[in-house]
Amino acid sequence: MKKGGGNTFKNIHTTFPGLLAKLCKEYKLKHFIHISALGINQATDSDYAKSKLEGESNVLNNFPLATILRPSVVYSVDDNFTTNFMTLLNRLPIFPLYYGGKTKFSPIHCSDLTDVINYVISKNIYSKIIECVGPETISFKELLEKLLFLIGKKRILIPIPLSLAKFSARIFEILPSPLLTRDQLRLLKYDNISSKKYKTNSDIGVPGIRIFDQEVKKYCYMWKEGGQFSTDKYMSKKDMNIKIN
Repeated sequence: MKKGGGNTFKNIHTTFPGLLAKLCKEYKLKHFIHISALGINQATDSDYAKSKLEGESNVLNNFPLATILRPSVVYSVDDNFTTNFMTLLNRLPIFPLYYGGKTKFSPIHCSDLTDVINYVISKNIYSKIIECVGPETISFKELLEKLLFLIGKKRILIPIPLSLAKFSARIFEILPSPLLTRDQLRLLKYDNISSKKYKTNSDIGVPGIRIFDQEVKKYCYMWKEGGQFSTDKYMSKKDMNIKIN
């Protein structure tokens, strides 16, 4: 999320969750589940991470039995993660690798995350912080390579100096929909995987089961040559034989 208008980190991540938790407590709701983010304890120099931590604190102050879920990157057909990267990879001949592309993620599919939410509700799990991760750990570079393979593109992935990355982020922030902000750049310093300090979705009995490549393959055709007509549904038998062989 980028800051803009009334959609500031403080309003969305800190103030609103606290107010919502307070109302839920007043109306004697049985359960409150707050979706936070993974890796925010380490990213102390990020405004995003600090607002998320303050939001968790506000929720627990107003609803002590709340369950806080901290997912890694959540992806699906309508996300702002894989779709944005595939758009950029489709358009740019060269793509920058921030921090050498070594930052690690454990992307979790939205359906796996909803399974965790359902389990927490049905099993009456209270007053817990649960880190929600997918079945794989993928570096930023590996993630980009997977997306390139899925959309059938070849691009140059090149590490860039941090000073240049900061300068480009400052320029991008001028745009209505920036490709990268300085705060996002700071977040990319930190791995987005389980900290081992809290239980994970696997520990409570709901492991992530959806594989990144297999799920993204279901909707990546929108960024391939031919769009939806590049899918098996529209391919001729001759094309299918070529593909198989």
